[in-house]
Amino acid sequence: MRRLRRTKIVATLGPASGNPGTIARLFEAGADVFRINMSHSSHDRMRELVAAIRAVEKDCNRPIGILVDLQGPKLRVGTFTGGSAMLDKGATFVLDADTAPGDATRVNLPHPEIFAGVQAGHTLLLDDGKIRLTTIEAGKDRIVTRVEVGGKLSDRKGVSVPDSIIPFSALTPKDRSDLDAALDAGIDWVGLSFVQRPDDIAEAKKITRGRAAVMAKIEKPQAVHRLDEIIDIADALMVARGDLGVEMPLEKVPGIQKQITRTARRAGKPVVVATQMLESMISSPVPTRAEVSDVATAIFDGADAVMLSAESAAGQFPVEAVATMNRIAEEVESEDTYHTIMNAQHAEPEATGADAIAAATRQIAETLDLSAIVCWTSSGSTGLRVSRERPQVPIVAISPNLATGRKLSVAWGIHCVVAEDARDQDDMVERACRLAFKDGIAKAGRRVIIVAGVPLGTPGATNMIRIAFVGAEAGDD
Repeated sequence: MRRLRRTKIVATLGPASGNPGTIARLFEAGADVFRINMSHSSHDRMRELVAAIRAVEKDCNRPIGILVDLQGPKLRVGTFTGGSAMLDKGATFVLDADTAPGDATRVNLPHPEIFAGVQAGHTLLLDDGKIRLTTIEAGKDRIVTRVEVGGKLSDRKGVSVPDSIIPFSALTPKDRSDLDAALDAGIDWVGLSFVQRPDDIAEAKKITRGRAAVMAKIEKPQAVHRLDEIIDIADALMVARGDLGVEMPLEKVPGIQKQITRTARRAGKPVVVATQMLESMISSPVPTRAEVSDVATAIFDGADAVMLSAESAAGQFPVEAVATMNRIAEEVESEDTYHTIMNAQHAEPEATGADAIAAATRQIAETLDLSAIVCWTSSGSTGLRVSRERPQVPIVAISPNLATGRKLSVAWGIHCVVAEDARDQDDMVERACRLAFKDGIAKAGRRVIIVAGVPLGTPGATNMIRIAFVGAEAGDD
């Protein structure tokens, strides 16, 4: 099954979409990667979903990526007498280590790490930012604040500390258990929440040991400030706009989205734009015009993938939401403006042979109007370098490793084919032409450009370009 767009679609599975029949329909509608949110999934449920996705993959004979999204730390206040309290603007409000039920003057904060990280002048946001506090005094078990924006605060509402670096790991004991179970199930991507610094990703990579790629969710100001360091170690980024919009002023989020997208593109690593993209389709069969524009903006920015959350997990129209996103992407990518923007945003190649060859491959393919770029890639690095160039011609990535094909399913423009490694260069050229023909990407009599590493099967050794004609015999069995 060949997609008619380059931007990939990530669909979250949940109560509305977690059965095998719906998963198959979501894939047919356009989903390239399926996300399993461990905030709402048990290990047994996660394994059931992985098995169902793998069954669809086998039926369709096309690699499908699986992203397991870890919950991360959940910071919450304690309880109140009567279940809630009203905080008035200008009042003093205390968060402390006392476990007694709270009132309008104080509440328990069962997170000693926050006491260690907050300083005078820092902001605390409660209940998804609806209530804002400014720290007046901070101690080891007591934070005195002034209420800047008041309101009703109920039991166990969330706490965000956008100005503070919290001295704990992004991986909770639950996350470690979930990650071990996900790796055993054979998933492809791990979404890491609450990233504050590069060390958080390094910690996750020590556990994955190459069994899955790590996608850093950029949802905190601290991560935005250290974006260049984080992208160096992460395998991909996700623009987690929901939490970003809580911890930072809403008007800053669009600019940060563009900053993250361009940083990832320069680095040649996939970037996913997520949260509330088609939110109204949770309960409506059609999106709003503003939502269509939002999805289109992410595609015009050159994002590798756009993601559906509650729309596909719990909404009434999960298949329709994926199909809508698919149509938006196809339409945007058919616009001349899209190609103009992609060309204008080309990053200069890094001073490596692989980058130079990827840049030259795109230029040759477009200058000679070739049908496709065919990459032989063992680790996936060749495919990612060519994808970084955002060529106007289709990209076919041929890999002997199914895990590589699944990992590349999130990368812009890559049509993945899993096949035996080539025996020699002649075999590589012949099979590249035949596979491109078989999948309807190149017609007989047209030319393709082939990029690979020699000796064959050597990861990261992209060093060869060949131009070849697709002969009529390519269609013969």
